[in-house]
Amino acid sequence: MTVLYPAVLVLAVLLTGAAIAAYVLLARRRTRVLVSAGLIPAADRRAAVRRHLPWAFFLAALPIMLAGAARPEAEIAVPRVSGTVILAFDISNSMAADDVSPTRLGAAQAAAGEFVRRQPESVDVGVVVFGDQALTTQAPTGDHDLAIAAIDRARAGGGTSLGQAILVSLGAITGKPMVMPDEGGTPPDLGYWPSATIVVFSDGEETGGPDVEAAAELAAAAGVRIQTVGVGTPEGATVEVDGYRLTTALDATLLTAIAQVSGGEYHTAGDAAGLEGTTGGIDLRLTTKREPVELTAPFAGAALLLLAVGALLSTRWHGRII
Repeated sequence: MTVLYPAVLVLAVLLTGAAIAAYVLLARRRTRVLVSAGLIPAADRRAAVRRHLPWAFFLAALPIMLAGAARPEAEIAVPRVSGTVILAFDISNSMAADDVSPTRLGAAQAAAGEFVRRQPESVDVGVVVFGDQALTTQAPTGDHDLAIAAIDRARAGGGTSLGQAILVSLGAITGKPMVMPDEGGTPPDLGYWPSATIVVFSDGEETGGPDVEAAAELAAAAGVRIQTVGVGTPEGATVEVDGYRLTTALDATLLTAIAQVSGGEYHTAGDAAGLEGTTGGIDLRLTTKREPVELTAPFAGAALLLLAVGALLSTRWHGRII
């Protein structure tokens, strides 16, 4: 626990000590006077309890009230219902094609940005970019502005490895580095993550890397759905790479197959209504997040309760608040 004004705690100790000392001196003097006058018997313990107990409550309230004035804070594990979405962006050379406006990558960025803005705070969003290799450019976070900034930084270049994109996305979800097992080898135990999904934005033109359908099967075994978003047109376009003009077209068949393996769906970049539902099937998980909570109100409440009890006892036994 921390306090905003630690000097108030020192003051609380000094004032409480002074108040207790003053009360003890006054109570002893008062008792001597009453005993010597014959108003109370010297050994009347019941009368002593009635005299001192209300004041005990009053004095106990003082340090608690002052401690609350010091603005104490504590980190408390707060329950949080949440899910995780990884946006995997194809940044290969073919994504520079302009068969959709302004380019395939630009259309994917626009669709993804709108998608992120529509997500509730309970959904953490991460960003993976992939060409020949894949890289997590933003770990899953509840700060959606960071995810949008990572999306906007993507630039086209290189080949396409959808399999690598899925593996790195799984690594971002599970927190474990991912590699495909050798043929006939035992698949890695990723646990079960039904609260997570991967959304792949791509034109589907695979140029190499790990087997994409085997990677999708790994995701399915871990309970992770893959939603695919096709960016481009079946008619295609041409792009210039290293001085050569290459023809490129949308491969919706491959993207549909990837989605179906994991129980997801295929969408097009312009299908905003379809994208809205990509997190609808996620089973949100109950987690805890440590957050600072100010404790002034509980301290004040405890002090007021002690004061109220002391006042009630004093009124009942003595007919007034003393």
